[in-house]
Amino acid sequence: MSTTVSHSERAERPITGRTVLLYFVSFFGIIFAMNFYMVRVAISSFSGVETESAYKAGLSFKNDVAAAHAQDARHWSVETSLQRGDSAGVTITARDAQGQALSGLTPEIRLAHPTDKRRDVPLEFVELDSGHFKSLTALPEGQWDLVIALKRETETVFRSKSRISL
Repeated sequence: MSTTVSHSERAERPITGRTVLLYFVSFFGIIFAMNFYMVRVAISSFSGVETESAYKAGLSFKNDVAAAHAQDARHWSVETSLQRGDSAGVTITARDAQGQALSGLTPEIRLAHPTDKRRDVPLEFVELDSGHFKSLTALPEGQWDLVIALKRETETVFRSKSRISL
């Protein structure tokens, strides 16, 4: 018995310079297209800007440090409580070093989104009595930074930033 091996009728195509060029251009064309797409999606979803002017932020650093030292020297107690459920909201109580309620303060409070400044939510507060504030704004669910700024006239006399989960 003899066995014969038959080759397929199809002849192999030789690799020419034109074929290599076509593969080369196709490979890098696909990589370029995917990079272009990924950069476009990244830029449209997050601008990357944390500070409008890094130079001005650097210049104000000494002022921020001085304000933090002045805040520590006051020994104020600012307590925050979160209520959940039907009457969900934030309550803030500000007291001086002797435990007396602070008066004449204007709160500027916001929920800052940890990754996207465009999703920040400013909270509207009402002063119930001296140094005691309650939010009027509905609180969105999720993880937020509660940024508290208490002002007396135009000067910010207290600053705080805390991570909360609603």
